[in-house]
Amino acid sequence: MEKDQLKYAQQHLANERTFLAWIRTVIAIVGVGFLATSLHFTIGVHRDDRIDLISIVLGMFTCALGLVITVLATFGYLQKKRQINEGTFRPSSAHVILIAVFMVVLLSMIILYFVFIKV
Repeated sequence: MEKDQLKYAQQHLANERTFLAWIRTVIAIVGVGFLATSLHFTIGVHRDDRIDLISIVLGMFTCALGLVITVLATFGYLQKKRQINEGTFRPSSAHVILIAVFMVVLLSMIILYFVFIKV
C-alpha cells in the first residue's frame, strides 16, 4: 500500500511541476509581449499607424494568450489530478494543438511587425 501511495504522490508532484511550467511559460509570453509593445513606443522607431497597431495588437494578444494558457493549464491540472486518483490517463492533445496554433499566430504577428518596421 505504501508503494502505491508513493507512486501516486510522485504523479501528483509531477502534475504540479507541469502546471508550474505552464505558468512560467505564461509569464514569459506576457513578458515578451509587454516588452515588445513598451519598447516600440519608447525607442525612436519611425512612427507609422500600421506598425503602432501591430504592436498594440501584439501586446494584447500575448495577454489574451497568457489568459487562455492559464485557464487550459488549470483545467488540465485538475483533470490530471482526477485521472491520477481514478487510475486512468488520457493525453490532452487538444490543449497542446490549441496552444501551438496560438503560438503560430503570435510568431506570425512578430514576423509581421519586423517586416513593416522601418528603423
